[in-house]
Amino acid sequence: MEEIQPRALYIVSTPIGHLADISYRAVHILQQVDLIAAEDTRVTRKLLTHYKIATPCTAYHSYNLKKATPQLVKRLKDGETIALVSDAGTPGISDPAYSLVTAALEENITIIPVPGASALLPALVASGLPVNRFVFEGFLPQKKGRQKRLAMLATEERTLVFYESPHRIQKTTAELLKYFGNRRCVMARELTKKFETFYRTDLTALNDLLKAEKIKGEIVLIVEGFSAKRK
Repeated sequence: MEEIQPRALYIVSTPIGHLADISYRAVHILQQVDLIAAEDTRVTRKLLTHYKIATPCTAYHSYNLKKATPQLVKRLKDGETIALVSDAGTPGISDPAYSLVTAALEENITIIPVPGASALLPALVASGLPVNRFVFEGFLPQKKGRQKRLAMLATEERTLVFYESPHRIQKTTAELLKYFGNRRCVMARELTKKFETFYRTDLTALNDLLKAEKIKGEIVLIVEGFSAKRK
């Protein structure tokens, strides 16, 4: 197994649900670094306990990043090695990891990515929609710029991939239907978990379903791209 580099920031991917979806390399690195910076230490502690990893953890999330970022950079400059993890999946995808990565790079800290699980690709490859060209939008703006973004994306020809929370998914689906018209779509929820479900349908049917049924769990929504012929 590789030797851990001093004065390095490891960006470590963790499972999105099923705890077995982690690499041997990731476990080794989490065991050997000086510190783990976690989005939610309570969530990460479950994973660490499962793999008998005793490395100390510290919180790093959107609410403390202004204070925590310089503190973590200082520790890196002093020679420590830190692993950055999110609650699930690959850090930096729709979470605050970007701030620490850019701050570390400004100080010439070595950044080492450790690839692994992410909700984006499993949902996409199992969707049945075209995957040769796609665009990842993550979470749509909640307020400012939301309508402008939807209008812009209405003519995007590539397959569109969104993240969404269960309490906002019905609103988002209704707005997509308004701006895009009816298109094929796939809603994937609870990926790799016991209640993993794929809804392969269209925006009209999905919107009707969400009006009648309360959906739980984190969601990846995939929407067919614009086609002038279809329009």
